[in-house]
Amino acid sequence: MKRKRIFMLLAWFTLIGFSAIGLALIIFFQEQSLSALFLEPMHWGLQLLIGTVVGYISAILALKVIHLPWLQETNQFYTNLVQQFELSTTKIIFISLCAGVGEEILFRGAIQHWLGVVITAIIFVAIHGYINPADWRISIYGIFMTLVMILIGYMTVHLGLISSIAAHFMIDLVLLFKLSADKPPVISTEPPAQSPNGINETETPK
Repeated sequence: MKRKRIFMLLAWFTLIGFSAIGLALIIFFQEQSLSALFLEPMHWGLQLLIGTVVGYISAILALKVIHLPWLQETNQFYTNLVQQFELSTTKIIFISLCAGVGEEILFRGAIQHWLGVVITAIIFVAIHGYINPADWRISIYGIFMTLVMILIGYMTVHLGLISSIAAHFMIDLVLLFKLSADKPPVISTEPPAQSPNGINETETPK
């Protein structure tokens, strides 16, 4: 129960704290208006539509990556991590919204202004723990997510910040729903069974 409460408090901090820090940096240290950042250069409705589609496609591709056979342990770790919080549909939507709004305002809205699209994307993914020189498996997923974040960064530049918020929200929404519903993969440590004649019984007859 305490862990769940901390998790929800972190979600609230991401929404309120990250947004406040990002907006303060934008207002006091950048020469751009908030309306231009959110509503330009593309109409907010089109930003929302494109961001949602890009986010959904990115999430589906991310699931395909993390379900690769050699990422089974990574998949198991994150499935167990998400499922221990027993997230309801309402909480999944809320957490996805908090991350989408708070993190995008801070990283794409504020930090990207100084560090650029690529560096901001790398830092963002690294902070989330997806780039780890000691674990090449999670780093493969991290490289994929870095490419996605670079795409979202350029969406902010050429479409507007609402597009990146929508994409981030959709990615988290799909991944959290899927990981919450999945059964953790079973990793077998036993050698394949052998029949009396020495043939591996798990092999498909040719």
